[in-house]
Amino acid sequence: MNFNDTVFFTSYGEKKQLKKSNCKEIVFSGRSNVGKSSLINKLINRKSLARVSSKPGKTCTINFYNVASEDMILVDLPGYGYAKVPEKEKLRWADLVEGYFNSARNIALVVQIIDIRHKPTADDINMINFLIERKLKFIIVLTKSDKLNKTQRKKCLNNLKINFPFENINFIIFSSSSGEGLENLKAAIESSVKQ
Repeated sequence: MNFNDTVFFTSYGEKKQLKKSNCKEIVFSGRSNVGKSSLINKLINRKSLARVSSKPGKTCTINFYNVASEDMILVDLPGYGYAKVPEKEKLRWADLVEGYFNSARNIALVVQIIDIRHKPTADDINMINFLIERKLKFIIVLTKSDKLNKTQRKKCLNNLKINFPFENINFIIFSSSSGEGLENLKAAIESSVKQ
């Protein structure tokens, strides 16, 4: 599967702007500052198509990227859970994301992203429960693996297994710096799109 000819397509900040789509969509979800934009850029082999910010809570729109050769859309949802965003803005984001999932979409896979260094937040758990309730196919990608040495990684994975209230879910360990997990992520997306 070729992700290299991915281009920015559009972005929406309000649910009323959302258009119906027949293309298969791969959705990227996670809390603010989890490395979502870096993961997307690594996947499509571009440095800055998806905007990376040092400030959490900057992505306040749903961004759509067209993978032309595959007739597929990558969907970057706004990050959730950033405390410093005003409550009114959090409600707008929630309304936008809920509007996305309630609109006519052809969602092939949701890539739910969690920082390997931290236990899943209540927002992460709520999102996963939402995906399960909606019967949406999803995978869990653990980002920022390059930030840990072997001992730290083992400890974090053990803690994650203890704090993760779901069974029979496999993780893809990922680093946007080293490329660890990239081929596994591509394979998961390809498998979902072909189904």
